[in-house]
Amino acid sequence: MIVLGIETSCDETSAAIVQDGSLLCNIVYTQEIHAEYGGVVPEVASREHDIHINTVVNAAMKKSQINFSDLDAVAVTYGPGLMGTLMVGLNYAKGLSIGLDIPFIGVNHMEGHLFANLIDNPNFTYPFLCLLVSGGHTQIWQVNEFGDYQRISNTRDDAAGEAFDKGARILGLGYPGGPQIEKNAKNGDPKKFPFTIPKIKNAELDFSFSGLKTAILYTCKRMEDSEIKMELPHLCASYQEVIIDTLIDKVKKSIAATGIMSIAIAGGVAANSRFREKMNIMAKDNGIKTFFPKMEYCTDNAAMIAIAGYERLRNGETSALDLKPVPNLSLDDTVYV
Repeated sequence: MIVLGIETSCDETSAAIVQDGSLLCNIVYTQEIHAEYGGVVPEVASREHDIHINTVVNAAMKKSQINFSDLDAVAVTYGPGLMGTLMVGLNYAKGLSIGLDIPFIGVNHMEGHLFANLIDNPNFTYPFLCLLVSGGHTQIWQVNEFGDYQRISNTRDDAAGEAFDKGARILGLGYPGGPQIEKNAKNGDPKKFPFTIPKIKNAELDFSFSGLKTAILYTCKRMEDSEIKMELPHLCASYQEVIIDTLIDKVKKSIAATGIMSIAIAGGVAANSRFREKMNIMAKDNGIKTFFPKMEYCTDNAAMIAIAGYERLRNGETSALDLKPVPNLSLDDTVYV
């Protein structure tokens, strides 16, 4: 079976081809125009998707040497994400479905991230835990089998990726914030500034990062601009370290609570090299199997959508053509027929 995957949930226009569970190609166009605005502008993102989606899909078909007539289904993100950008991908995929008379599969973007690890590790053993950590979500899920998910923890406010972006903005760095903080943190002392994360009463597995943003804001307000510039590597290293340590602490507690000794990491923050280093050390010390996707599958991409769509098709699950975009879609809400 051959599945075309399409991803347009935010600021990446992406198309990928999966054949019998193996990835043939993954094309991603990143909208760099948003950097000048310090964040994603929804109207601009929708327009950029509209301009580039046909080119990206055709490039994926050409690179994989697949004809449109060879496709068995088209899978596309229908949420969560930005309403306008989701509509671009959905409408394009529905058009292909109708024109080619093939099944249409709406994929939950979070489910895509969850199974990004399947791209290079197709023989996952269930159950396993998954830490979904991105700009919009920071959650831990228990994955009992494909389609059977139980939420273990959630963020009470900001997501970890959002905390990186907000911290970078306070420090006068560019967008996206995560890579900027990571870059500046390389020569910094992670213990120079004692940032902390407050504990959540009666919910020790949940995350909270809003207080950290406030802490770095007031730290910078007490400093002159010249001092911030001089201390920037240490500020970035200290800020990054507390986010990473919090993620790892919650993972350890979730493993202790469930007894499940394998965990997959997914989402944009999974690309952070310091996080990968510390997570792998913790896993090795505690006998935990840890899986990270390749860097190119951490951020938004259609490969993960095509993989999830392929698994849905194998299970005989497709979507109706009247499926609408759901910007606030949860992994709990995914419905197929």
